[in-house]
Amino acid sequence: MPLTGTYQRSLDVKRRVAVPKRLREDFGVPDVKLLYIAPGTDRSLSVYSTEGFEEFARKLSERSPTREDVRSYLRLFYAQAERVDVDQQGRIRIPDRLAEFAQLQREVVLLGVHDHAEIWNAETWNQFMSARVSQFDDMASRAFE
Repeated sequence: MPLTGTYQRSLDVKRRVAVPKRLREDFGVPDVKLLYIAPGTDRSLSVYSTEGFEEFARKLSERSPTREDVRSYLRLFYAQAERVDVDQQGRIRIPDRLAEFAQLQREVVLLGVHDHAEIWNAETWNQFMSARVSQFDDMASRAFE
């Protein structure tokens, strides 16, 4: 099932964030116990189920390892990606280096983005939306070309 929705959340002092029950269910794993967090684009973090992370890794393995940009991306991506446990309250702890990468503050936004979720600094997400919402129709047209 595609992951969808926008959820406003707060990080606690231990950099834990509650993953909404609906998102946890939509990952397609009953009673999900672990997720993968990795650097995403636009200063966001990508959150995958085990199956989603394995599928993403499979797609990455099809890229040419002889290209310098591919090798660099693989190194940066896998060096920072991390498996995290989902606690009994449905929270995950965001590793410090990833929280710094995404410039996370107390207020964050979780998004469902088809096959993964994203975690954004709330202010960064609002700026992203403001800058792009007027282009939605054009982007939609190009997405279906």
